[in-house]
Amino acid sequence: MKRTPVGVFDSGIGGLSILKALRTELPHEDFVYLADSAPHAPYGERDNAHVIERSRAITAHLRARYDIKALVIACNTATAAAIHLLRDEHPDLPIIGVEPALKPAVAHSRTRRIGVMATRSTLASAKFRALVDSLAGQADFICQPCDGLADAIEREDTIKMIALCAYCTGAIGQFGTKYGQIDTLVLGCTHYPFVSEHLRTLVGPDVRLIDNGEPVARQTHRMLKILASGDAPGECILLSTGDGASLRNAARHWLALECPVELALI
Repeated sequence: MKRTPVGVFDSGIGGLSILKALRTELPHEDFVYLADSAPHAPYGERDNAHVIERSRAITAHLRARYDIKALVIACNTATAAAIHLLRDEHPDLPIIGVEPALKPAVAHSRTRRIGVMATRSTLASAKFRALVDSLAGQADFICQPCDGLADAIEREDTIKMIALCAYCTGAIGQFGTKYGQIDTLVLGCTHYPFVSEHLRTLVGPDVRLIDNGEPVARQTHRMLKILASGDAPGECILLSTGDGASLRNAARHWLALECPVELALI
């Protein structure tokens, strides 16, 4: 790469949903995406100490190896567990995190009943609880931990994906646009947009699905101190700490991005 890239990481392929939004918002920027794959993924089913240790190691690697000019933590779990520590340890580096898009959901909901699908660790985090508390009285949030869904998406296990989507939406409640129904569903894990078609079939055409890709991309744009110049499209490097096949296939399918996946020894 000739330009200083923006670093992006997640525990697997889920953060590609954020990378897709970033490349749309910032088409001339270069990006380095790192998937911290098995045995570390998914972060949502690991303890905080493990997620913090991996987040620190990945940030140090991306700075030392690629001299990144900003870092996007494309994972709700890692954001909740580690962003405050990373900002303290790297005060000169713009660091952007993600969180379940509850505020946009409140703005769009008419029935004031909002479903939230997320990992168990995200829902249990102090950061998420503070976000819910900040919106007290504005809507009712029905939160559902989706154990195993991120992992099923990571492994491209279609049968399990469909079964878990059905279970989780059924556990949340009745969807629709009438009083007392849930008219908005927050996809609170960056993996979940990849099953939005399955979710749409389950909740119906009138329920709004909201993820955090576009808000994160806009925030990254605002925080970048120096924007890439010129008309050339940005380049992208894909890294994985494990088998890169799923990342390569997902990047091809979801981003129309054809490039090799390099092994990152971290």
